[in-house]
Amino acid sequence: MWNVAFAELRKLRRPTLLVGTLGAAVFFSALFSSLLFLLIDSPDGNSDRGRMVGRDVLGLSTGGVQGFSSVGGFLGIIALCVFAAQTAQEYTYGTLRNLLVRQPGRLRILLGKFIAMKIFALVMILLSAIVSIAASVILAPGAEVSTDLWFGPDGRHAIFTTFINVTISVIGFGTIGMVLGLLLRSPISSISFGVLWLLIVENLLIAVKNSWQNWLPGTQLYAIAAGGTAVGPVSGGIEYSHALLVGGIYVAVGAVIASVLFVRRDVAN
Repeated sequence: MWNVAFAELRKLRRPTLLVGTLGAAVFFSALFSSLLFLLIDSPDGNSDRGRMVGRDVLGLSTGGVQGFSSVGGFLGIIALCVFAAQTAQEYTYGTLRNLLVRQPGRLRILLGKFIAMKIFALVMILLSAIVSIAASVILAPGAEVSTDLWFGPDGRHAIFTTFINVTISVIGFGTIGMVLGLLLRSPISSISFGVLWLLIVENLLIAVKNSWQNWLPGTQLYAIAAGGTAVGPVSGGIEYSHALLVGGIYVAVGAVIASVLFVRRDVAN
């Protein structure tokens, strides 16, 4: 299992994948955090969907991680794409047969690949947190936002809690991407279906019937990253415990189904 994980990590550190993925994470982290402070007086809002996050909110102990929390959903989409592509391409390139020759245990291969991609996601999340918080600290004085509470006991607790929430959300998105890769066995199909569902279909369904926000998988994972307030065209919010339960059920059921199919299906695409 660990040999599979180390082998997968060698693939994940390819410059084209590593630099591109981490570069996107850094860009969105810096962008979201910067807009909170640069547009703090804008009448059109300074957060997602035109929401206004004022100086009173940014001056709280949670103010330093407002940007990091907001970017959690985009980090999840990046993770979904990476997990889906790295899983499905084994079928596309026909390399799964070679892997099974060296390691006939299919679940060991699956678990090893998941561990490697989870480590990759954790590195991305950590880098995003550093960039986001650093950008907030640099821009706060110019926006006349106090940072006195950001790194006190409550501030450190907020940083830790937000990091855990974003990690759970991103790993959840990544697991869904891996499930899609196993089900569809095509990188393009897996990524396209996942991104279209998360960015378009769920928003349309919620716009038609607002109560569906409580049951759609992507919305639950967005809410976990935000600590219980769903990101999207919704009114009110989603309780953190509810999002954790429903999102966990989606991820767990999908993982079980995909694992069974991976063990029983032919390895050919």
